[in-house]
Amino acid sequence: TNGKGSIASFIESTLKAAGIKAGVTTSPHLVSWCERIRISEQSITDQEFQRLLISLKPLAKKLELTPFEIVIATALKYFSTQNVELLVLEVGLGGRLDATTAHPSRPIIAMASIGLDHCEHLGKDIKAIAKEKSAVISPGSKVISAIQHPEVTTVIEEIADRNHAEIEWVEPLSDDWHLGLQGDVQRKNAAVAKGALNALTMLGWEISEKELRTGFALANWPGRLQKANWKGLPLLLDGAHNPHAAEQLSIERSNWKRQEVGVNWVLGIQSHKEAPEMLRQLLKSYDKAWIVPIPNHTSWTKTSLSEACPELAAQIFHAYEVEQVLSRLKLEKQWPIPAPVIAGSLYLIGDLLSKGVVKASQNI
Repeated sequence: TNGKGSIASFIESTLKAAGIKAGVTTSPHLVSWCERIRISEQSITDQEFQRLLISLKPLAKKLELTPFEIVIATALKYFSTQNVELLVLEVGLGGRLDATTAHPSRPIIAMASIGLDHCEHLGKDIKAIAKEKSAVISPGSKVISAIQHPEVTTVIEEIADRNHAEIEWVEPLSDDWHLGLQGDVQRKNAAVAKGALNALTMLGWEISEKELRTGFALANWPGRLQKANWKGLPLLLDGAHNPHAAEQLSIERSNWKRQEVGVNWVLGIQSHKEAPEMLRQLLKSYDKAWIVPIPNHTSWTKTSLSEACPELAAQIFHAYEVEQVLSRLKLEKQWPIPAPVIAGSLYLIGDLLSKGVVKASQNI
């Protein structure tokens, strides 16, 4: 549910540090669809992407493929022509019916944290969602996972046992590991990535600890606890878009200077997301939540959120766009500390970056 992209990023960066040519798929993208298909951290070119899409058009039409399925088909065709040595495939929506499972050889399964999201497709409770996602576990595979919710753990163990798969439960990495991605939760994601990379030994690949440490330190995954600026003023970007991610973001704030005086949240949340629960996770007593629409997406509004969370209504405000909020904050005597946080949707962050409204730096 959360952390798949971060785990893929740690693995991708380390394989590059080890000199191993790896094809990687991730989703969603921030600015360009080409970001979803990479080899050794280099995105496919626009020209090659379009050429492959056109060549696959008859097949896509015949099989009525979804956009995600078309992208995965394009990625696999691209990788097959580029002599890649390993593939890192990030599962999309669920698992059981996911396009990435079309690949017949999936010996290593890295399980990110499973929580509630996409309930309209995956099931109404965490057990149902865990069943959908754990269906990616293939016969005889090695499964790496950090500690999960007890119900999730039970499901993973049952499905792994049924498939004669081996499970390795890992603890978060210690503080002596320098990570390119910020936030305490990344120590858990990095531990899963390390377990997956170590499991390559059984396939004849040896990754040294030096290569692991180099790769983890250089990992970059934009839009996740990422420092940015607007007109030279600091911001923080985070793609948290479900209650579980909001909970992690709320935990992270305890590390922020002066967070106890209040945080300005600038939130764009798609209408099918669990926004009320996200708000309850994020907002503390002195916080303000500025609700903005996500361009080209149906979004929660100040009115709908105030009705759903009457206890938080006094802390919820409306704005037509992100810059309206930032301009208003700039008029105050001092720019807020901690810096305003833009969150709620990767689509919102991607739109701001693509239009140059905010400029992101490398992760802190």
